[in-house]
Amino acid sequence: MVARTRFDTATCPVARSVDAIGDWWSLLIVRDAFDGSRRFSEFRDSLGIAKNILAARLRALIDAGVLDTAPLPGGGAHHAYVLTDKGRALFPVIVALRQWGEEHCFEPGEPHSRLLDRRDGHPLRPLDVRAADGRAITPDETVVAKTGPETPHPDHPAT
Repeated sequence: MVARTRFDTATCPVARSVDAIGDWWSLLIVRDAFDGSRRFSEFRDSLGIAKNILAARLRALIDAGVLDTAPLPGGGAHHAYVLTDKGRALFPVIVALRQWGEEHCFEPGEPHSRLLDRRDGHPLRPLDVRAADGRAITPDETVVAKTGPETPHPDHPAT
């Protein structure tokens, strides 16, 4: 079996994020946790995932601090999987993926699930990226300040 490439020591935040929650099962587990799934069987039934894969992904999400376990009401040997603060901080990521998918992965009029504001039942406003001063910003208006001696200063790009 080929060893998985790890990015847990990368200097890029995207690489470290992908290392922690980047496979599709993990993201779908997080999505289902936001949708109210708590029990192993609920995740398994929603995703149609093999028990061994689900157990491994849940363990990895717990190890990454995204999920935690809590006792179920009534006690017993079973427990609930709950999002931690770190896991709840993934909400904008899940919303961004959902909104991107709605725009780019469905034909016009094709039915799909929708994320609605619980208070008024309306869809959420599309997410956008804002600069520190509040203005909307595009990819062309950003630069990545990489670490390391070979990296040019963002105000003085290499020629």
